[in-house]
Amino acid sequence: MRSVRGFELTVPDEHPRAHSLQARERIVKAAEEGLLADSALIAHGRGEAFDYLLGEKTSKPAENAIKHALKVLIDAARPVISVNGNTVALAGREALVLAAMLGASVEVNLFYRTPERIQKLVQTLENMRGEIIENGDIPPSLQGRLDYDEWRMNVQSIPILGFEPDGVIPGLKGARANVCNDGILTADVILVPLEDGDRCEALVAMGKSVINVDLNPLSRSARMATITIVDEVKRCISAMITMEGEEKHLQEWDNPANLAASLSVMTSALERMHEGGGK
Repeated sequence: MRSVRGFELTVPDEHPRAHSLQARERIVKAAEEGLLADSALIAHGRGEAFDYLLGEKTSKPAENAIKHALKVLIDAARPVISVNGNTVALAGREALVLAAMLGASVEVNLFYRTPERIQKLVQTLENMRGEIIENGDIPPSLQGRLDYDEWRMNVQSIPILGFEPDGVIPGLKGARANVCNDGILTADVILVPLEDGDRCEALVAMGKSVINVDLNPLSRSARMATITIVDEVKRCISAMITMEGEEKHLQEWDNPANLAASLSVMTSALERMHEGGGK
């Protein structure tokens, strides 16, 4: 619940679209707190439209992509989770939990970068880190393998980067090119939720494996990435957290084929709606 211009907005858990509406509220709240640029709300609305065509659930192609992505992240020597404002608002806690599981860094990188916004996002992630430690819940896939003190140390040791970048992505202009040498610049695998295409392309050109989470299978990011997961970001990262770990018998990855399969899920939904008179 939050108050906006005197109105109290409540999204009950039993609402059929509770998750989507709650996500929308988190985005609006983050914008009000200065964590997001104005365009972030437009980007979220565009993603919502694609998610509606997925039935607001993880599709089979996305599940397959998540399994492949998780294996690549587990095998990585220097994994990094790159986050923007929308990712922090929608799935910041989940990103930190996944980072603790993988031994990954988390780096804030923004298209519309200001010192104030970066500082607020880094502080928000630090606050989320404290909440995760206080809560003390060990992810199911790690239960029995780590005790609470070990899990707490994993969470405490996550590098949260981005406030003081000291490196540059070659061939990329603008603020997004400024990254941390201990993070994105030297990473071998980067999980990049909700990304813009030219940065994705530049990272791939550096020889990095880029895992993109994007609800739009037609976007440049989706087409440029090594592995594209066409899914809502919180749903996707939550699935990674709950999976049992490394998949040992996966077929060779074909990203264009997976994108085509994801697009087919959406077009099939449109066809069913057309045949049913929009129902």
